[in-house]
Amino acid sequence: MPDPLKPDPIAVRDRLIVALDMASPGEAERLIERLGDSASFYKIGYRLGYAGGLALAERLVAGGAKVFLDLKLHDIGNTVEEGVQSLARLGAHLLTVHAYPQTMRAAVRGRDAVAGSALRLLAVTVLTSYDDADAREAGYALPVSDLVAVRTLAAREIGIDGIVCAATEAAQVRDLVGPDRLIVTPGIRPAGSDTGDQKRVVTPAAAIRAGVDHIVVGRPITAASDPRGVAQRIVAEMADAL
Repeated sequence: MPDPLKPDPIAVRDRLIVALDMASPGEAERLIERLGDSASFYKIGYRLGYAGGLALAERLVAGGAKVFLDLKLHDIGNTVEEGVQSLARLGAHLLTVHAYPQTMRAAVRGRDAVAGSALRLLAVTVLTSYDDADAREAGYALPVSDLVAVRTLAAREIGIDGIVCAATEAAQVRDLVGPDRLIVTPGIRPAGSDTGDQKRVVTPAAAIRAGVDHIVVGRPITAASDPRGVAQRIVAEMADAL
């Protein structure tokens, strides 16, 4: 079972997680090569995960990088538990599950069943592409901020290691979970960049000041003509905010 306390201190470069939202491991590896030592932590989600990304995750871990498997598991308990056990054996550092109590409890059981695993579980409260209107359309009576709070408290009580939330909710989440759990935030956009399909976005510096531990950045880096330079500027911006 991993130590419930987050690493202290977190290296500034490790606070940036680059989202490898690409179609193939080869494309992802070319970006990683271009990034060089400007990044050390990578996110693998659905698109790449289903196209050979789990094998890439093993290679990255073997090479000393850190991996965030953003797979947002949600299923019956036994399926989630066994899935988490399999993923824990890959050596990944972070894994997302949806913040439903049954799912979270099953994920904790799966994590704890793998001796020596350093995997930390993150609960996804409300997707950063959702606003209050989207939540109502999905059948939730609560506004997004209240739904985030309810799910965050449940995650804390169940023993989840951290929370994925929009940076606009980070201060609220930090008050609820205390100083010792991770907060990971997608939807980060450097000043002047396109917000894309994200509706609740902030800059890297604002996220760090709000109490976020790790930020996830995709297109502003992966679509840039100079991804290494963009990554370096983001890390520098976070360093100034600490």
